[in-house]
Amino acid sequence: MRQELQLLFVSESDYRLISLIWICLGIATLVTLIFFRAPYGRHERKGWGVRIPAKTGWILMESIPVVFLSVILILGSNREPVIFLFWAAWTGHYINRAWDWPTRARISGKMMPLSIVFMGLLFNGVNTWLNGIWLFELTPNYGLKWLMDPRFIIGAIVFLIGMNINIKSDNILFSLRDDGSTGYKIPRGGLFDKISCPNYLGEIIEWTGWAIATWSLAGATFAIWTMCNLAPRALAHHKWYKDEFEEYPEDRKALVPFLL
Repeated sequence: MRQELQLLFVSESDYRLISLIWICLGIATLVTLIFFRAPYGRHERKGWGVRIPAKTGWILMESIPVVFLSVILILGSNREPVIFLFWAAWTGHYINRAWDWPTRARISGKMMPLSIVFMGLLFNGVNTWLNGIWLFELTPNYGLKWLMDPRFIIGAIVFLIGMNINIKSDNILFSLRDDGSTGYKIPRGGLFDKISCPNYLGEIIEWTGWAIATWSLAGATFAIWTMCNLAPRALAHHKWYKDEFEEYPEDRKALVPFLL
């Protein structure tokens, strides 16, 4: 590795300590978000300082994982073929989130607090670093045999199921604005008939699959953070729908069909 860029890399013991601290921060975030709605999207409100166009904010936040992971790939020492599969899965997800989703979501004209953008940049930076350092520097030798390991197979299937749920649910939401409107409507079809936020459920499933497929502390950390961030957001969305629409289906749950 290049000496001048050595600050990107740490010992395995320091890495584990940082990961555990990051998990604790994720749990603290869960507790905070249960009582406090992050002020963006339908929950955006005044009093949060400078705001920028929401589309710009999303592109900035979600581009970091694509660029930063590729930088770590170039600087890291691991060049196993299996690692590039993980890189491709990660990059595919974030290309969709960074460049496809902001365009199709019809959020032009909507604003986002700059503070939320900074928090998103911080999370994506740390999360990408944790996963990138594991994959391209600290990881043990997966080898091609890992492709036949039950953990990889199960994890890959779970990841793809989650991605499919996430993308299909987003497409249903996009279709609500096919008429050019930018307001909110009751989504119907797919898992929306059972829960208010199948797009969030899909993302939680997706990164749980990542954790299983990589069988790593980094993957587990990401899955935990995803759940800590999106579960309370789903509950807030569910309450918002019920408050906003008198005809909102009573039998829908927030995040998990029949349960939550």
